[in-house]
Parts: sequence; C-alpha cells; structure tokens
Amino acid sequence: MNRLSPSFSADFDDVNQEIVLTGRMRPRSPDEMRGVTDLVRRSLDGSSATVYVNVKRLTHMNMTAFRCLANVLAGACAENPGRMIVIVTSSVITWSAPLFKTLAADQPNLSVEIYDSAFYPGQTFVEDESFIPILRTQTKMTWRHEREILPRHGLREGLTVADICCGIGDFATLIKRHFNPARLVALDHSRKSLEYARRVAADFGLNSIEYTYGDASQMLLADNQFDFVTCRHSLQIFNRPDILLRELYRICKPGGRVYITNEKNSHCLGEPHSETIRWTYEQVARLFSHFDMDVEMGPKSRRLLNDAGFDAIQVESFMVTNLDGDPRDFADVIEAWENVYAGQMAVRRGDPPDFIRRFRQGFRDHVLAALHPKGYAGWPIWAASGRKPY
Repeated sequence: MNRLSPSFSADFDDVNQEIVLTGRMRPRSPDEMRGVTDLVRRSLDGSSATVYVNVKRLTHMNMTAFRCLANVLAGACAENPGRMIVIVTSSVITWSAPLFKTLAADQPNLSVEIYDSAFYPGQTFVEDESFIPILRTQTKMTWRHEREILPRHGLREGLTVADICCGIGDFATLIKRHFNPARLVALDHSRKSLEYARRVAADFGLNSIEYTYGDASQMLLADNQFDFVTCRHSLQIFNRPDILLRELYRICKPGGRVYITNEKNSHCLGEPHSETIRWTYEQVARLFSHFDMDVEMGPKSRRLLNDAGFDAIQVESFMVTNLDGDPRDFADVIEAWENVYAGQMAVRRGDPPDFIRRFRQGFRDHVLAALHPKGYAGWPIWAASGRKPY
C-alpha cells in the first residue's frame, strides 16, 4: 500500500490490473495529489486491455482531487483509445457514481460500474415490503432459541456490537433490550429496511442503535472495533460469502467473536405428507442455487469460519418448530416462503406451470403439518461463531 497522506492512500494491484484509492481525498492544492496522479499514470502506462480504478472506499473527494484525477484519466483515454478504463464505485457512496459519470460521458473508453448493484442477487426478493411482517415473525420464532444460544457464543452486557445485514432491525432491537451493549451498530444495504428499522426502534424508545446504510462486502467501518459481530441468514444469500466473512473478520477486535446463522433448507420437514414436503424443500435449495445463493450453508459454517481465519470455532444447530409458540406463526412463515419462492423466484427462473403446482403443494402440506393437531413441522438452523485471534 502506498500511503500518500494521513487521510488517503493509493495502490496498484497488478494481478487484477486495479488501481485502488481509499480514504478522504481532500488536498488543498494539486501538489498534494502528485503521488496519486503519478501512481495512476504509471499504472495505466504499464497496462493494456481493461484497467479498473476502484473507488469503493474513497469516502470523500473535493474538486481539487477530482480535477487532478480527471485530467490523468482523460489523458490516458486519449493516448490509448483501445484500452478500457472502468471506474468501480458503490451505491453506498452516493456522490461517487454521479461525479465519475460526468467524466465518463465525454470519454468513450471510460465507464462507471456500480459494484454492489448486482452483488446481492437475492435482494429484490427479500426487500419486498410485504415480506416485513414475516421477517419479524421469523425472528420471534428463532429468538426463543438464540436468546439462550448467544451467551454461549460470547455475547454479554456492555460489549460493542455490530449487526451486519440487519434487515428490518428486529434482531438488533432484541440485542439492545436483552443484552444492553455499550454500542450497537446495525448495517444494511436496503434503505427501505433501514427506514422501517429506525421507525420501530423509535417506537420502542431505542434511539441509541446506530442504523447505518452500507455494503456489507465493503464496509466503511474501521478495523478492530467490535467485540461481537453478528450476521444472520445473510451469508447464504451472497454469491461470495468469503468476501463478507473477510469484512466481518476485519471489523472484529482481536479476541472478539463473529456469530453467524444459516440454514439447510433441504432438511425442512413435516408430518404428515413428509414426502411432498421433502421434495419441495430440496427444490428450494436448487432454486436458490440458480440465483447464486446457498441455503444449504448451515453445516458448512465451521469450514467457512476456519477458512476465514477464525479460531475457537463453536457450532450448534436448533430446530424451529410449530411447537415454538403459536403454530399459526409458523404457518404464516411457510405461506410467505411459498409466495416468494414459488410465486416469484420459480417464475423468474422460467419454471413450467406443472412444476410450480407441485412445488406449491409441498409448502401447503407443510402448512398442514404445522397446523395439524397431531402434526409436526420443522425448520433447521445452524448457529456458529469464531474468535478473531489475538
């Protein structure tokens, strides 16, 4: 890494032909930008085909910095019209894409790519506002188990806590009420979910939760600042869970722990009609795989945490069932799964009507199992955590 000032840095990754700019780029004069412009110029001169300029973590940039960088990029475009320069930004940095697009508008071989627009393939499904009540019901059902599990994984009062991919914020509010952390940051990439989370927290008088908009794979959170980091039911809907785990590791303090939950949907079960239920949930796993998501991830948690560099790994599983409180709650959740999985995802995949009818039947049989006076319905979840080594 080339540290060019106390507030920003630049580097060139020759393996990926990527120029990486990070920090707060606010020079008072062009002279303070000379290190950046020289590095960018040298990197471009030594590259061919496509070169990436990564500004995903460039949090601030004044016009002095922009003009200096724009001059170098425009000059490089003119010198080599056959080479493509791609500026990679993020929707989290709201000013970034519009600013660089003004530059790209005048350069046919310069383009802007918003990195996180396609990173989260399941986002359009889980951000449907009609799904919010079901997400709250799911959390209510899992909390009965997790409230007992979390202390075994290191959560206690007075810690600094981050809830990453917090969704509608219901889990964060429960942590705040039951574990009273010294600080609680809840981050998500859905503005709608965060708006809802802030409203609910205000209604509950929990105004100290720091709800933050951000990309979980490129968080604008400092290294080594949280004692306990949670990320629930989210690794399984990212197509690169290793990238997300790397970020969870980074923001966790040495000696702190990262806690994750994931499912194995093909192991959802029910009686009566166990065969049709099993077939449907096996198809759920295949359907998610089609969209680059892995809802079979639960038992893989130990390997994933180990590969990410954690030690002292703990893994346990629990079964959410129709016996956990009101069976109608579980039935409502299953009906919501049917609407999203069979009503949206299978249709988008292009599945034929006969398949969708059979697919739906398994969900309906699962509802029957949940509500039957002698029935049993289950949804398995794996909870795991790892310690960041000292």
